[in-house]
Amino acid sequence: MLLRFRVANHRSIRDECELSLIGTALNEGTARNTGLRHDDHEVTALPVVAVFGANASGKTNLISALRDMRSAVRTSFADWQKSPGVPRKPFKLDRESSEETSLYEVDLTLGRKPVRFTYGFELSDDRVEAEWLHAYPNGEREIWFDREADRPEPEGGEFIFESDSFVGQRDALVSFTRSDALFLSTAATANDKQLSALYRWFLDNLWLMTPGEDVVHRTKWTQELLGEPGHRSDYTERILQLLSVADLGVTGIEIDRETQEIRLRHRTTVGEDVSLDFLTEESFGTHAWFAFLGPMLTVLDKGAVLLVDELDSSLHPTLAAEVVRIFQDPKANPRNAQLIFTTHDATLLGSEVLDRPLGRDQVWLTAKDRTGATEIYPLTAARPADDENLERGYLRGRYGGTPRVSAGEIAREVSWQEAKASA
Repeated sequence: MLLRFRVANHRSIRDECELSLIGTALNEGTARNTGLRHDDHEVTALPVVAVFGANASGKTNLISALRDMRSAVRTSFADWQKSPGVPRKPFKLDRESSEETSLYEVDLTLGRKPVRFTYGFELSDDRVEAEWLHAYPNGEREIWFDREADRPEPEGGEFIFESDSFVGQRDALVSFTRSDALFLSTAATANDKQLSALYRWFLDNLWLMTPGEDVVHRTKWTQELLGEPGHRSDYTERILQLLSVADLGVTGIEIDRETQEIRLRHRTTVGEDVSLDFLTEESFGTHAWFAFLGPMLTVLDKGAVLLVDELDSSLHPTLAAEVVRIFQDPKANPRNAQLIFTTHDATLLGSEVLDRPLGRDQVWLTAKDRTGATEIYPLTAARPADDENLERGYLRGRYGGTPRVSAGEIAREVSWQEAKASA
């Protein structure tokens, strides 16, 4: 499970920020046991974290930082040498940041008997400046490797290995590692058994969904779960059930095994079902929910981490709330999959219509300071009471993360511009 993510100097995130998925004292029963202990207490992790904030406050940049970290691990050895420099996106609103490193770090658990690992790296425009992997098998830190580009030889040189637990071909892996490639990527390419487990975590996690942009790809994903042999036999039944309970009027699925084309059957007022062509006759809402199901079910089955940018952009608030509840429910999510999403939908904080699906420690906020840099902080920093109306508090600006616009300000500006133009 993902426990924590730390990032600095990525797009609008200039200063170091941390997103924590560790359950807190304010948790309302949603956190899952990780199998870890700290100070004689069980360490729990949240299955869902939501990031709220005004437009252009940095929500998407937080999600993209996680995605870019995954991409770096997957591609640095094979692809970064194909073009000059190291791909990164530093803060651009001051000159100093372009000269500083970009930092990415995750805390996570691996293994049947969970062990906590901390893995991270720092990048400049030309090379990997630092990289590290620490393991905590008994709660005590073991440095599997620590890389620092300019560390002098008397102090150990670029790479230091301090733990006997890492038994890989250290010298060979170091010799294979380019200055512009991650050691983890290099080790996985060389099939190092121990480091490949962490590498596979990045392959199998941090799936990104951007509603409205990748609908075609995600629709195909769901179609493949329905149509390809070898998939779980109950996928068709599961997808049909999820289409039905979404109140879309769907009663069945027809699949052409040769073309993989899909038609959904709908109930009619005369008691007979009618089949509609999926591409040309189904609504945008049906397309959006159908495209959501493939990635969601895959992540639930793998126990992986799903990233969703703007969950509310294509799903009705009721469906968005149900997605949250699926990940919260131990029976619907027995493998401890996790959901991290951005949203503007304040009804997810509780309303007269929707019971609040999110706990107080599952809400994070983004805001821009006067220099244009993003700040990321938990709603719990405001110490909301047990029975506090979070939706009202958020919309009224009690926690921050909302546009600094007074009621009617934009309308008055438009009126003034119209009057000026007609004068």
